[in-house]
Amino acid sequence: MNFPVELKYTKDHEWVKIDGDIATIGVTDFAQKELGDIVYVEVETLGETLEAGEVFGTVEAVKTVSDLFMPITGEILELNSELESSPELVNDAPYTEGWMVKVKITGALPADLLDAASYKDLIGE
Repeated sequence: MNFPVELKYTKDHEWVKIDGDIATIGVTDFAQKELGDIVYVEVETLGETLEAGEVFGTVEAVKTVSDLFMPITGEILELNSELESSPELVNDAPYTEGWMVKVKITGALPADLLDAASYKDLIGE
């Protein structure tokens, strides 16, 4: 499995790429493998400011639906519109084309964000 070192990770299996005060968020390679074939991504929180830990959307796979949790506090600025017609991008390229939302960071970064090595330890890699 792939865990880019420049990203931060959560215990809920989301990743965060921080670029200044903008964060890009998606689900990890581990999460997409556990979910299986992704058939739908729903995010109805565009324009909302959410606290870290709040649900910002759901991802639906063939066998299950799973909540997506905000890893940071911020305002959802953009959705990955490509996922509407091609949700399989989450499976095919979870860290690039399969990103889910872009967020303007409005709070301090949570202390519980993990680096790649800590996330590998969490999932037993």
